[in-house]
Amino acid sequence: MASSTPVPRLENKVAIVTGGARGIGECIVRLFVKHGAKVVIADVRDDLGELVCQDLGDKSVSFIHCDVTLESDIENVVNTTVTRHGKLDIMVNNAGIIDEPKLSILENEKLDFERVISVNLTGVFLGTKHAARVMIPKCNGSIVTIASVASITGGITSHAYTSSKHGVVGLTKIAAAELGRNQIRVNCVSPYVIPTAMAHKIFHIEDSSGVHSNLTGKSLEPQDIASATLFLASDEFGYISGHNLVVDGGYSVLNPVFGLFSVKN
Repeated sequence: MASSTPVPRLENKVAIVTGGARGIGECIVRLFVKHGAKVVIADVRDDLGELVCQDLGDKSVSFIHCDVTLESDIENVVNTTVTRHGKLDIMVNNAGIIDEPKLSILENEKLDFERVISVNLTGVFLGTKHAARVMIPKCNGSIVTIASVASITGGITSHAYTSSKHGVVGLTKIAAAELGRNQIRVNCVSPYVIPTAMAHKIFHIEDSSGVHSNLTGKSLEPQDIASATLFLASDEFGYISGHNLVVDGGYSVLNPVFGLFSVKN
């Protein structure tokens, strides 16, 4: 009989997860540790990061303070990880922020736009750059960025957030094209709206049923995105690169207000 115990997919792997102190990032950290990886949490939330480490109570996870908009911080996390564990196999660029959507571009401020771009796009650029720096000599590695369904659509989130996530997909494609010669895979995951407290505030919804999905009775959870990230990070799927894995229950293939399957009020 086959064993019911799942085979660890990331055994002997070393990973960094930015924004790993809570939310999707925390779920990724926990799943990666479960699958045998040594994980470094890189986040600005020191208290939450340390709590995750204490809760897991495992020598396989540690925390380093990191502001992804500062190249020196990213460089330090990567260098410290390699010094501590001898290598870096997986880089997960998860850290991100979202601003309050203003429907008119005339109401959007340059400083607010640049703040979102700095974290969501420049931070991913820096994470990808410094992960590649240590992966290239080894000719091995997997870089996964958490994007958004806003990377392939318009009108769901703010101008800045939508722009940043479209930029992440472009960065993923050019990095995959370049780094493939070094056997480094670069992909991203684009989640649909996850019914969190932040989503409720931004989208003015009262509960998860207010988020349209054509998978009736189902809602997207952070664990679903962690599983998708594991899928792209593991060696089992080692020929996937330059891909934007959209996890939206089919939302992006359906116009909810027109067509055979349109939502009726």
